[in-house]
Amino acid sequence: MSRAMSEFDHRYNMLIERFASVPEPAFEVSEEQARVWGRHWGCNSDIGRLRVVLMHRPGEEMAVVEKLPRIPELGAFGDPETGAYWRGEVLPTLAEQQEQHDALAAALREEGVEVVYLRRCAPGRHKSIYTRDSCIGVQGGAIVTRMGPKIRRGEEAPVTETLAALGMPILRTIHGTGLMEGGSFAWIRPDLAVVGVSSRVNEEGARQVEEVLKVQGARLIRVQIPGYRLHIDGAFVMVHHDTAIVNPSTLPFVFMEELKREGVKLIAVNHEDPSWAINCLAVAPGRVLMSDQVSPRTQEALDRAGVSVRLVAYDKVGLGGGGIHCSTSPLVRDSL
Repeated sequence: MSRAMSEFDHRYNMLIERFASVPEPAFEVSEEQARVWGRHWGCNSDIGRLRVVLMHRPGEEMAVVEKLPRIPELGAFGDPETGAYWRGEVLPTLAEQQEQHDALAAALREEGVEVVYLRRCAPGRHKSIYTRDSCIGVQGGAIVTRMGPKIRRGEEAPVTETLAALGMPILRTIHGTGLMEGGSFAWIRPDLAVVGVSSRVNEEGARQVEEVLKVQGARLIRVQIPGYRLHIDGAFVMVHHDTAIVNPSTLPFVFMEELKREGVKLIAVNHEDPSWAINCLAVAPGRVLMSDQVSPRTQEALDRAGVSVRLVAYDKVGLGGGGIHCSTSPLVRDSL
């Protein structure tokens, strides 16, 4: 009996040796991605040629907004019980928002980008148009986030279903007590990223993102977003290999100094620009889609830096608190 078992063990060991596990090439390597997952997914920058983007066309979920009571002292509409709210005192029609969203999607397609829409919208989740927040494209796949306010909690499931249907690997879903929204994450370069810790992003959420990036050899900087401002993309967006557009009045000084040490040139938005002007999207290095409300001075500064701008009307959607950057979540970019 022991001899028979010994012979079995010997053959089993030979089999395992000849057909051993192979950790190399790494998961994120292009050839491995194509072989296992059908294509190279994800992003390692915010400026590489954009190939696939996730969007959501506003629809019936926006009916929630039309029923919100006005809160005069806040200059806004909202219902604390449900968590639904609308910043500002102007409620654009659904048709106006859809028209501008469709025009943005058309502009992206003209730039060579494949636009993917959410398979469904969670009922009443009227912020779902801002797909940037619900997932983050990283090397080889995506991180599904965990939204902060209760009106946004629930957006995570439809984005997970959509990514799974595409065949995109989900490398992490923020869990436990972690909070993370994609508008407060940015790539600076392939080995360096930043997360803005704010009322929408806590240290536990940042730590979980950091774990994913560390495996990929990327370092994560933490920046404390001042006051009750939500996301870093309201003050910082990369637009070229070594160039970012910033709002120096709301971006921490220590972070701007660190960017300079890393060799990043900073273009400050002009004081005449509306708050959402900085919320732009690079579709390629030095090629940006931006709100048509941006001032000529900011456009001239970008032009001098070698950044070409395509203007898109997006003010109606912007009234809801998010711009072009917020409304687009890159799923695939060419690697830098």
